[in-house]
Amino acid sequence: MYRKVFDYLRKWKTDVYRKPLIIQGARQVGKTYAILQFAKEEYDNVAYFNFQTTTALNETFAEDITPSYLLPILSHISGQTITKSRTLIVFDEIQLCERAVTSLKYFCEEAPEYHVIAAGSLLGVAVNRNRFSFPVGKVDRYTMYPMDFEEFLLAMGERALAERIRACFRENASMPSALHIAAVKLYRQYLAIGGMPEAVARFADTEDYIQVRHVQSTILMDYLDDMSKYQGSANEIKKTRLTFSTVSVQLSKKNKRFQYKIIKSGARAAEYENAIEWLVCANLISRVYRAEQIEKPLENYKDIDDFKIYLSDMGLLCAQKDIRPQDVFFMETELADFKGGMAENYVLLQFLCSGFKPFFWRNDKGTKEVDFIIGIDGKTIPVEVKSGENVGSDSLHEYIRLFHPAYAIRISERNFGFENGIRAVPLYAVFCICP
Repeated sequence: MYRKVFDYLRKWKTDVYRKPLIIQGARQVGKTYAILQFAKEEYDNVAYFNFQTTTALNETFAEDITPSYLLPILSHISGQTITKSRTLIVFDEIQLCERAVTSLKYFCEEAPEYHVIAAGSLLGVAVNRNRFSFPVGKVDRYTMYPMDFEEFLLAMGERALAERIRACFRENASMPSALHIAAVKLYRQYLAIGGMPEAVARFADTEDYIQVRHVQSTILMDYLDDMSKYQGSANEIKKTRLTFSTVSVQLSKKNKRFQYKIIKSGARAAEYENAIEWLVCANLISRVYRAEQIEKPLENYKDIDDFKIYLSDMGLLCAQKDIRPQDVFFMETELADFKGGMAENYVLLQFLCSGFKPFFWRNDKGTKEVDFIIGIDGKTIPVEVKSGENVGSDSLHEYIRLFHPAYAIRISERNFGFENGIRAVPLYAVFCICP
């Protein structure tokens, strides 16, 4: 399956300022597959090392972490001749070996002609927990997410439709009615299936949603197991699991600001902020802060106590609460309170895949709110998300009146269009929006 990370990796390979690369992301998002596929296409051979399955590697790195010492030993262990620029060295599950992470500094300084990629599912958690000597400034970093909607379309054999969507976005021209309907149907399929590569591949092979749900449930169980393995106390494990299980409930509320009381009656930030931080570092949830002022840079004006959280994958979000695919396809009335949150979660994931760091806006009275604020071509652009075709929004108009943006974006199931300074973008075309 095509992944957009391939384009990044090809540029990384030929970059004169290339450093060892760390690819991080949640488990099962396709990191190892992408690296090995890239190695197969671009290198003579690959020297692959997995710190989870080959525990003896830890002993090797405990002795010496300079490239001159490591390279002959790694060549022997892998059974591969490691050649400058022609062999890709891969360290998988590198978070399990602190010394291996630190060794990347020396590969950067002493052996830059060797190409090294490291992958870690819980690297952020491990670094925070063990206080690694992290090679700051000596590595390139890339975060992988589940497949975005365009990657999903390609996996479903819909390349022509994906190209037509991009063309209509560029020209701001309406999609033909039949194609618009087909794209909306595929968007709703994506909500149910999500972007985890195994779930997408299973559906592409079988078109069986029961098998897809089995894959999703297994991934969720693996995530819960990780919460047990990588946290110290039973109390912290319990808090993290409780927090993770309430994401969909938070998204069902009209006011989607994260509320600790939803986790547990009387819960406070001091009790659960570590659990939230763990889930963010593990790439299982994303956190979007409120911008107190609409001024550049927005990062300087974020309210660290006012944020919303979203799950890392749409399919997992549906599986977590046992939402039937049929309910998503037809947007049953029973989903009324959840449809808006589901659409927001979807848009946020597409934005993250495109490289955005979104914020959101709420007025001082708390009566008006714009779902996302993003930067496009140096402009601060408000984005309103609607789950269906009803696009009325007092909040977006209030934002426009107060801040006079160059234009605004409204995302919904309606076709492309532009009116009164608001650009209409269908939900299925969010992947076309770029920084």
